[in-house]
Amino acid sequence: MEKYDHLEIRCPRLGGEVTFFYCRRERNNLPCPHIIDCWEMYFPVEKYLSSKLSREEWDRCFNQAPKNKVMTLIELIEAAKNQKQVPD
Repeated sequence: MEKYDHLEIRCPRLGGEVTFFYCRRERNNLPCPHIIDCWEMYFPVEKYLSSKLSREEWDRCFNQAPKNKVMTLIELIEAAKNQKQVPD
């Protein structure tokens, strides 16, 4: 267990309490892209993460251009179509 993993805050995306452990591993062992905004008032989270993540991991998490809304909608529609085709 890491130093801050036990801390809890309310997640603005999920609407419930989450631990720092959850936030730092939320996306296949990468942090949530909002982790710095959410945790910066509690401890130096950016400094902490920069000491834990490789440059590549940091870039994948925080330096990717956001998807535009049209591409996001197309991906959601395709995912819904794929789910509909899977028999129960």
